[in-house]
Amino acid sequence: MNITDIKIRKLFSEGKVRAIVSIILDGEFAVHDLKVIEGVERLFVAMPNRRSEDGRFQDIVHPISMEARAQIEGAILEKYEEAISQTEEEPQTENLGA
Repeated sequence: MNITDIKIRKLFSEGKVRAIVSIILDGEFAVHDLKVIEGVERLFVAMPNRRSEDGRFQDIVHPISMEARAQIEGAILEKYEEAISQTEEEPQTENLGA
């Protein structure tokens, strides 16, 4: 499995969800709505999920092995850190008025 593209679709500065992400696997399979979550000890990636009839959340897609999960999470968190660095480096524009 090769992650051929990662798109940080939205960044958040407040709350536990820090980003919404899409990935493409092997240039042929897209997975949308992965979330970068700020946990108690570290950032982690949550898989797309839905609420079941009993109110619990169930992953819609997920990696089968720990190695695949680590590969996906590592690549997404690296891209997230790059996106955060870029937003911090962008010059702030001032409202100078008329």
